[in-house]
Amino acid sequence: MNDILQTPIEYLKGVGPSRGEMLRKELNIHRYGDLLTLFPNRYIDRTRYYKINELQAGNTEVQIIGKIIHLKTIEQSKGRGRLVATFVDETGEMELVWFQGQKWIRESLKLNTPYVAFGKVTSFSSQFNMAHPELELLEEHKQSLRSAMQPVYPSTEKLTQKGISNRTINKMMQQLFVETQARFTESLPPNLLEELKLIPKNAALFNIHFPKSQELLAKAQFRLKFEELFFIQLQLITKNLIRKHKIKGHPFEKVGEHFNTFYQHHLPFELTNAQKRVIKEIRNDLGSKAQMNRLLQGDVGSGKTIVALLCMLMALDNGFQSCLMAPTEILATQHFNGLSELAKELNINIKLLTGSTKTSERKIIHEALEKGELHILIGTHALLEDKVQFHNLGLAIIDEQHRFGVEQRSKLWKKNDIPPHVLVMTATPIPRTLAMSMYGDLDISVIDELPPGRKPIQTVHRYDSNRLKVWKFLKDEIAKGRQIYIVYPLINESEKMDYKDLMDGYESISRDFPLPQYSVSIVHGQMKPAEKDEEMRRFAAGKTNIMVATTVIEVGVNVPNASVMVIESAERFGLSQLHQLRGRVGRGAEQSYCILMTGHKLSNDSKIRLETMCKTNDGFEIAEVDLKLRGPGDIMGTQQSGVLNLQIADLVRDRDILQLARHEAIKLLKKDPAMTLPEHQTLRMIFMEMSKRKNIWNYIS
Repeated sequence: MNDILQTPIEYLKGVGPSRGEMLRKELNIHRYGDLLTLFPNRYIDRTRYYKINELQAGNTEVQIIGKIIHLKTIEQSKGRGRLVATFVDETGEMELVWFQGQKWIRESLKLNTPYVAFGKVTSFSSQFNMAHPELELLEEHKQSLRSAMQPVYPSTEKLTQKGISNRTINKMMQQLFVETQARFTESLPPNLLEELKLIPKNAALFNIHFPKSQELLAKAQFRLKFEELFFIQLQLITKNLIRKHKIKGHPFEKVGEHFNTFYQHHLPFELTNAQKRVIKEIRNDLGSKAQMNRLLQGDVGSGKTIVALLCMLMALDNGFQSCLMAPTEILATQHFNGLSELAKELNINIKLLTGSTKTSERKIIHEALEKGELHILIGTHALLEDKVQFHNLGLAIIDEQHRFGVEQRSKLWKKNDIPPHVLVMTATPIPRTLAMSMYGDLDISVIDELPPGRKPIQTVHRYDSNRLKVWKFLKDEIAKGRQIYIVYPLINESEKMDYKDLMDGYESISRDFPLPQYSVSIVHGQMKPAEKDEEMRRFAAGKTNIMVATTVIEVGVNVPNASVMVIESAERFGLSQLHQLRGRVGRGAEQSYCILMTGHKLSNDSKIRLETMCKTNDGFEIAEVDLKLRGPGDIMGTQQSGVLNLQIADLVRDRDILQLARHEAIKLLKKDPAMTLPEHQTLRMIFMEMSKRKNIWNYIS
């Protein structure tokens, strides 16, 4: 650990208190170590010097060696003048122009002295000029640490206004390397460096800030990206191992009567191979003496509910209760109806607990739960209330876990002396790279095939100008006895506008699909829950042909007879939301359709999203595209993205490095789980520090 890297930033020569304050506020740079890990965003190639007769007007930055032979100030109206210098080399001449700070610049410039001018070149009436160039005396340029690849650092408008330019940060960085003598503790074990041919820590940090060539820069980037991802993986995998070692779970030693009776006599359909594989993985976890913590991923309609029921039956066979927690009342009710239907031939007690459960019913549920007479409890956040006490909770299943905060989940654990086994289910496919980083401490199971007989949903993109044809198609589908969803976007900032869009849409649809021939339902967030449920019930019972709704129906409404999903203003939805909405149809044996309606004006990202939806039904492929478009933080939501404040690695571009880092971390921990071998001493020390704090780079250096 380099103690000097803990020095407050204002003590660095050339920084001082006011600049220090700005760096703290704008870039979160408090100490020397924070500055060291302010990695450049990009690099400008300064290996080449241009001659004036080689110049072309363009957007690229160039550098030229020459002399200033003449200076003049050109006055303009309203006192806005400009300073113009004639700059020459042996091949021709050009102009350097300044609009600001002229007095100071004029006094500091030397005539007939070799300079290096650097900046963007423009052409004006066949004369080349460079506005506000970076100028450096050729003598100083040759001696500076400045590399051939010029780093461009992250910055903010405020920093630029206060005169902390990229060049200033570059100078601070040079000073930092002088004061630390560029000596940094090696953080990776020697055998790992050797095996992966990684350059040493000192060389990597030097070449990330002052690369002498493209090749050295690439080596430095690889080494530092690997290191960042390696330490994250060490943390996640250790957490998993410690939990398995420390947190004892209830061993479910047998697969008994409830499970076997249901499996042999009441399964409504043959399980897919993927479902069988997942059940086997879960059975192994439940049979071990460690607490299960598993993430079950399965695309919309892949049959996660039946897997959940089989797990609950295993708990029951071993004398334990189960609970299933869902994020919304609609989804909880749907799980309750689905599971009650599946288990109707078995003699088991299943109840539903949500915000709208009547007080008298709650009392009965609480008592039956404490006595152990209630086997399975399904509900919303209501399950977390202190009054809800289990007799012996053995399994907790959480649906769509990204909608629950960590504290909410931990409340479930505390309802028992021994924490229950945990199965987290999600229909939001998480790209492999993200799963390895976000849920690297969970074991992951994937249901990657749909039940047989499901036809892929046909997805098309239509412009508003095709609306008449689309409406004709809907009428044909209704004539065949099918039902339709028409969904409008809901964006919080403009709820009034959205509400108006929805109501206008509802009115025009009611005109185009008039009573008594057609019947149209409407569901939106401003309705009372009872009204919402009534409209949903009527649609599910086939009493209405069309359901006009906002995204409240995104998760978990199951109407097998609904065969068409029309998404209005589809360009306003994210990819995963479009995919979730599409999953509301295609649940019966009939061919289903998803129609994405948009205006003609579309951004590039919107076009990619719409093309992806039309091209594939594969949730994982869609999630990969979504990750590329949005970045990891957005996909996981704020509470989850804390882990991913990556400073140099990028989960999309560096997925190969991430896989390598995970592989190496697993290998190392298999060999030396507690990192006690002599060659792992530094690793262990950094790791202990990491467990205390948040930002990796505070202690890697």
